Amino acid sequence: MNYSIAIHGGAGTLVKGMMTPEKEKAYKEALKEALDSGYSILKNGGSAMDAVEAAVISLENCHLFNAGRGSVFTSAGTHEMDSSIMDGKTRKAGAVSLITGIKNPVRLARDVMERSEHVFMAGEGALEFAKLNGHEILPSDYFYDEFRYQQWQEIKGSDAFQLDHSKKKDSKFGTVGAVACDQNGNIAAATSTGGMTNKKFGRVGDSPMIGAGNYANNETCAVSCTGSGEFFIRGVVAYDVSCLIEHKGYSLEQATEEVIQHRVLELGGDGGLIAVNSKGEIALSFNTEGMYRGFKKSDGAENIMIYREDSSIS
Repeated sequence: MNYSIAIHGGAGTLVKGMMTPEKEKAYKEALKEALDSGYSILKNGGSAMDAVEAAVISLENCHLFNAGRGSVFTSAGTHEMDSSIMDGKTRKAGAVSLITGIKNPVRLARDVMERSEHVFMAGEGALEFAKLNGHEILPSDYFYDEFRYQQWQEIKGSDAFQLDHSKKKDSKFGTVGAVACDQNGNIAAATSTGGMTNKKFGRVGDSPMIGAGNYANNETCAVSCTGSGEFFIRGVVAYDVSCLIEHKGYSLEQATEEVIQHRVLELGGDGGLIAVNSKGEIALSFNTEGMYRGFKKSDGAENIMIYREDSSIS
């Protein structure tokens, strides 16, 4: 049985030569570490759910990405994190939004799925549930990152907000996610984000929304998205990919390309996604200059890429 995993660390203005070689190396090492942590679970016969959770935890623990430890600042100078996870075998899902102080939001999302009757929890209630289930609430200095702080200072006090991936400078980009297919042909998806810099009013993007930023169904595909969340919500992007496969008979590649290269652009959005099906096939699609991404398959194919011109899946 073919098994595989793909991860992303955000899509956006990633132009070759804009990043220092040191920073590029750091990103690739962080992506490789996350990829390997998920792949080793699959290799040892573990579940797709465990693999995507492990990969996303690795990315949440890395300050280079806008999730967990590297989350951006809100207009109030806090961190509001979102995450979701979905099991393609059962189509059970868990999601959390507007949470603070949780080291690994994806773990909490999985607890919502497995330890409650619900799918989606937010804010204070989600934190109460977290405490009841043994999640440590960390002090804000754990999430403090100098680059993120400076990013916020540039627009603090204004009505501007910043989509992390759309800033044209040598900087850290967005949302993280993982999709995987295990040795039993079960698939899963997980997504996690710190949202927008200087966001107000409890804004929530697509990452924790099942069907918009995250979706998994063994019969079709597992998808994790990154990009301009408002447009991904309106386009119900993750589920749209699944629908094209289910109702139109599209291949994984055809479905992801149709949604990202046509449908999202028609709405005015940009970004990308990663997807996998129960045969272990992988698709990485984006309409920006680059996307932090990587994949590893049981047939030995493996790659970690940043820019559009980086070779894709062979």
